[in-house]
Amino acid sequence: MSADLHIHTTASDGLFSPEEVVRMAKDKGLRAIAITDHDTVGGVAQAAAAAAHLGIELVPGIEISTLADGQDVHVLGYFVDTKQEWFLKRLQSLRNTREERNRKIIEKLNELGIAITWEEVQTKKRGASPEKNIGRPHIAELLVDKGIVRSMDEAFERYLGKDGAAYVTTRRITPFEAIDLIKEAGGVPVLAHPGLYENDELVEEIIAHGLVGLEVYHPDHDEERTERYREMAERHGLIVTAGSDFHGERHGSMFHAPIGTKTVVYKQVERLKSAARK
Repeated sequence: MSADLHIHTTASDGLFSPEEVVRMAKDKGLRAIAITDHDTVGGVAQAAAAAAHLGIELVPGIEISTLADGQDVHVLGYFVDTKQEWFLKRLQSLRNTREERNRKIIEKLNELGIAITWEEVQTKKRGASPEKNIGRPHIAELLVDKGIVRSMDEAFERYLGKDGAAYVTTRRITPFEAIDLIKEAGGVPVLAHPGLYENDELVEEIIAHGLVGLEVYHPDHDEERTERYREMAERHGLIVTAGSDFHGERHGSMFHAPIGTKTVVYKQVERLKSAARK
């Protein structure tokens, strides 16, 4: 009766199609999963059809990329209305910004003497989605392929992570704007992996803006962080969520963990559903 509420597919930077992800969840015995691709709901309909066939509940979701104080911050949205035209257009604008950032990363890598092109990065995109929704894992995979680095982890440590030599930030919406956007689309905003931001003052500010939930259980949270954010969620009356942040395994590196690694009881899905109706 558990739920994994943070999973990526080929609609963004995951390695498996929405249908494949649902089958994996079924094999794990999960009651519900959420598809939370970056800045798109392009995989939700396919996943929902597969989930209905296999008897799993599919939570329509998204993970919106934002920027605050020069820091990447990701806001999850659950039970968003995936058919609202204005919302889809807004997401397209966010993806355009993502592409701008990726191109600047490639330019910076070129300046560092690393010969890769945008066209080469695009070949790493899996699936038949018309949205060329490229992310840093695609760039990292190409760096490994070319022998520039030995692993995906090294690609992020040396070049693509926030302390990397080719890290770039571009104009993006703030987490506060993302919360408003998700709510306007009928959804429930939840802050993804708060422990990765290393800035609890910022987390508190985001909570104060109207956050509804906090992703307490995440593969990159150690026991201390998990307990800290569990207490924070309890203190603010937030819904506690969990997710594997599954993308798949590239060159031996699992991003971030297998489906079902981090879960919450199904009651939390019911709480999210109830919050979306308000």
